[in-house]
Amino acid sequence: MKFIASFAVGACVFAAVPALAAETVSYASYGGAYQEGVRKAILDHLPKDHDMQVTEYTLQSGIADVRTKVKGGANDLDVAELYGGYCQQAADEGLLEKLDYSKIPNAAGIPEHLRNDYWIGFTAYSTVLAYNTDVYKDNPPQNWRDFFDTEKFPGTRALSGYSGQSNLEIALLADGVERDKIYPLDVDRAFGKLEKLKPDVAVFWTSGSQATQLATSQEVDMLSIWAARIEAAIKEGAPYAYTINDAIMDVECLVVPKGSPNPQGAMKLVNHLLDPNYQANLPDYIPYGPMNQDAFKSGKITPEKAAKIVTSVENIKKQLVTNAAYWAEHATALQERWDAFKQ
Repeated sequence: MKFIASFAVGACVFAAVPALAAETVSYASYGGAYQEGVRKAILDHLPKDHDMQVTEYTLQSGIADVRTKVKGGANDLDVAELYGGYCQQAADEGLLEKLDYSKIPNAAGIPEHLRNDYWIGFTAYSTVLAYNTDVYKDNPPQNWRDFFDTEKFPGTRALSGYSGQSNLEIALLADGVERDKIYPLDVDRAFGKLEKLKPDVAVFWTSGSQATQLATSQEVDMLSIWAARIEAAIKEGAPYAYTINDAIMDVECLVVPKGSPNPQGAMKLVNHLLDPNYQANLPDYIPYGPMNQDAFKSGKITPEKAAKIVTSVENIKKQLVTNAAYWAEHATALQERWDAFKQ
């Protein structure tokens, strides 16, 4: 998840560009350190490399911003970035232009199941199992089944409190469901598993910073947490480790909102954002990519660095990728049930 997820719509940041750039294209994302990283890794290179000026916007509420602009007939966004489930939801609502893959050759490096008619994977973040090494020493938990086994692995737990997304998948993996059988979710089974663990859940965290603090303060012995956040805690000296086995990966997608002021430029920008040489720069600034698997062949990413990147060729094989279409269809009903479960 992004470092900062709420900003005022329309707040612009202009990338440094020559005065007479040949083409202007707009790009909207979630701001903060994440968008700054994308800027440094990719956008700052475009004026010189492609004579493209990029006007940046930050989003306050993602799909709601896109919906308002498109339905109001006042869309000023060429390319926007949305969380995976919302990309499919935006497509289902008719808010997006169809991608022209003939103008996006860099899409070839994106895993096939993350290439849609209306959206394409860009970066990703993963929810992993982290644990206190001082507590579990030479017998650490290896997977979500161990996370739920409070007899073999006693101690306090923490889970994300945002929604059932990731938590329901985690519960089913803990209950023995194979990754390729997770969807459609057996919701009753998942909540049944979570109910058994609930007495041992000390905290349902509601922000990435809170999750990091739970580790740095050693407030819980084991927790689900975004990989970037537990890495930050470890760098601060927290005695924690984590496993990517059966991590839950959520994909950030690029979309072109309907009524794009520069649809041809939008396709070019999508292609540039997916350029493996640019994507290989992302790990120097943010821990959420790259999604283009060709970036790992660029020579810019060392094997040691790749081992820590959730989207690397080897690590992506170990994870469950969230089914965006499923969550787009069921998010509202499952959110209501999740809110009731936490009470």
